[in-house]
Amino acid sequence: MSSAHRFDRGHTDDLLTYLAASPSPYHAVANTAERLEKAGFRQVAETDPWDATAGGRYVIRGGAIIAWYVPEGATPATPFRIAGAHTDSPNLRVKPLPDTGSHGWRQVAVEVYGGMLLNSWLDRDLGLSGRITLRDGSSRLVHVDRPLLRVPQLAIHLDRSVNDGLRLDKQRHMTPIWGLGPVDEGALIRFVAEEAGTTAEEVVGWDLMAHSVEPPAYLGRDRELVAGPRMDNLLSVHAATAALTAAVSGEQLPCIPVLAAFDHEENGSQSDTGAESPLLGSVLERSVYARGGSYEDRARAFAGTVCLSSDTGHVVHPNYPERHEPGHLPLPNGGPLLKSNVNQRYATEGTGRAVFTAACERAGVPFQHFVSNNSVSCGTTIGPITAARHGIATVDIGVGLLSMHSARELCGADDPYLLAAVLTAFLEG
Repeated sequence: MSSAHRFDRGHTDDLLTYLAASPSPYHAVANTAERLEKAGFRQVAETDPWDATAGGRYVIRGGAIIAWYVPEGATPATPFRIAGAHTDSPNLRVKPLPDTGSHGWRQVAVEVYGGMLLNSWLDRDLGLSGRITLRDGSSRLVHVDRPLLRVPQLAIHLDRSVNDGLRLDKQRHMTPIWGLGPVDEGALIRFVAEEAGTTAEEVVGWDLMAHSVEPPAYLGRDRELVAGPRMDNLLSVHAATAALTAAVSGEQLPCIPVLAAFDHEENGSQSDTGAESPLLGSVLERSVYARGGSYEDRARAFAGTVCLSSDTGHVVHPNYPERHEPGHLPLPNGGPLLKSNVNQRYATEGTGRAVFTAACERAGVPFQHFVSNNSVSCGTTIGPITAARHGIATVDIGVGLLSMHSARELCGADDPYLLAAVLTAFLEG
């Protein structure tokens, strides 16, 4: 079905800008914080005491950000409404000793991060992004957004069987080139330091990664699709940020709306900035206690809390329909997915479905069901982790994609707006 121009594309236009400006989790957090600041939120440090005043606040820890808004009249037992997401995406990340090469080529040693589609990174112009840490403990963002690296594929003349099944060795075949000459120890960090306006001697650590420099764009005759990088899961982070800022600009809220965007979901969430960490629980508890609450108030607030865990899912692939559940074939621009799995790979249950359905009805947004084919393993996300770690009712939702975990993914151009509309209705309580 054609859905061209059904909605104002302002939200999706802004998503393209956000994706291009957020090549790493650290950039995504910085750009999210900038949008929150414009909406009146202020950053608080985890090491400082927190007060009980109303208003919006946020905490940054590495590639994670938690933001919340305490409305006037909120009590210590006021429940939370949480829009959860993650900031990281599968990619190639620079190793601690990055300078390598052979046979006259200069290369960069990288490690595969997450479950990436390796072949999608071949013969693609790549930039370099992330952060460097200086001797004084401060960090600087790095964004080299021009062709710098490339992972060249072997010519078909040297592998006539390549089209019968490409097999890539992560160690041997995914090392990008970035120049000619003998291995030059320290060259990459000298280059990065100069790009960041400092010297290599000041750099004591780095978290750097490759990214495709091809910008996100509308696709198709009617521009009804969007192609771009890192939509899993910056599409959800962007939608949740827009929803939070919209929700707090309205009438008095009966709950405390929260944005929780974690890092390291793509490798299991087990870090101090991942969903397995105490970060979210600590922020919520401190908010309760700052308002004079007791453990009893904390328990009551958590018991009434609901989280919509928003991560991308799968629309039906026209070339591989047999990989999908035949009774559940979601399409682009059909609205967000309600993701279910009885083995708790997703946290959705009947009561959570009621909350999501109510938000969709208030927003006037359609939704679709996603469940995996029994013969195909099901992915997972932060939803079950959030539910189990904090005892919070959680529902897994998200926009459907093609080419998930590719260097460049594809979704319907209306779906980002539809997701943001549902999240706004949900956060408004």
